[in-house]
Amino acid sequence: MQLSTEKPLLIVLMLVMFTTIVDFMILMPLSPFLMVEMHITPATFGMLVSAYSLTAGVSSLLATSLADRFDRRNALLFCYAGLVVATLACAAATGFYSLLLGRCIAGVFGGVLGSICFAIVGDVIPNERRGRAMSWVMLGFSLSAVFGVPMGLFIASHSNWRWPFGVLAGLCALVWLVAWRAIPAVRGHLEEQATRPRVGLLASYRELLSVPNHWWACLVTACLMLSGFMVIPYISPALIANVGISAHDLMYVYLVGGAVTLLTRPWIGGMTDRYPRTTVLGGLVIASFVPIMLVTLTLPLGLPWQLLIAALFFIFVSGRFIPATALVTGATEARMRGRLMAFNSAVQNFAGGLAALLAGFIMTQDAAGRLVHFGWVGVLSCLIGLVGIWVARQVRTVS
Repeated sequence: MQLSTEKPLLIVLMLVMFTTIVDFMILMPLSPFLMVEMHITPATFGMLVSAYSLTAGVSSLLATSLADRFDRRNALLFCYAGLVVATLACAAATGFYSLLLGRCIAGVFGGVLGSICFAIVGDVIPNERRGRAMSWVMLGFSLSAVFGVPMGLFIASHSNWRWPFGVLAGLCALVWLVAWRAIPAVRGHLEEQATRPRVGLLASYRELLSVPNHWWACLVTACLMLSGFMVIPYISPALIANVGISAHDLMYVYLVGGAVTLLTRPWIGGMTDRYPRTTVLGGLVIASFVPIMLVTLTLPLGLPWQLLIAALFFIFVSGRFIPATALVTGATEARMRGRLMAFNSAVQNFAGGLAALLAGFIMTQDAAGRLVHFGWVGVLSCLIGLVGIWVARQVRTVS
């Protein structure tokens, strides 16, 4: 693919990632509205949040054997259309169970969209430019933090919790039309498979999982997810309960954190292409230990200092995934890239859920509601990050 056509494609994929991540995140800031209207407890609300991740992990695991059997453009358009329908279903939900069903369906389709986007990048962008390309697509994560959470809160506060889902569904429909026009057919993996005997579904799993390099690549993702998501879900409650930050000021934490990554992600992508990816990843992991420990120690600092810590956390903790994703996409042949990315997405979702569960077992709450032992969670997060550096050095670049 020529440089002149790469940028429009990457922008469209970034928009797909942006709306997909917003669809995942949008439920979290709506908890006060849902708990009042539906009379549900925090534990029940947790079921709504986890429903997306669990179904996303299952769908990614099922997609592993099917991901390389279709034109990647058609697979993306089909799954993205399913996400639009699921988001509309959430907007039309009349109660807890209908909303839970909508979130499950959203997880089924949304859970594989990221892997499809990254597989497209791996197929059409040469290896020497893949790091910067990944940084462009992953800007969707930054935009979701800058615009997704604040806009969801703003719309809900001026209407009700259903309208954010309705607005998001409309935006997704517009992006689907743009993607339909802008994304070309991606069939190189099918042409490569045509020269080989066709394998069944179970044989497809065996072929993918019989390559040790694939396991090492996915283990990198698992380590980063375990390290990050032991901390990320508990940042907001820790800032409120331990530090004393108001719920209103939390919006600025996401705004500042997401905004700085809009500037740093392209820089990290350029570094990923210029230097060995394991070296860039190792440097980012080591640098991330500083904000991880500052966050988990919950120092009694004012809002400006908390915003600085949040900026460092967003830059380095989220930035680690740029070289890591470039490493994973290059760890396989093109004919198996879709399968590997789908399996990697399943590993990512399951590892994130396990990380939050593990951190929850380590921490307790005191009589004042403060989170206790959050610092130990930070130490364990850093140790797992060190393991991730070693694992990354075992991954070979294939294509």
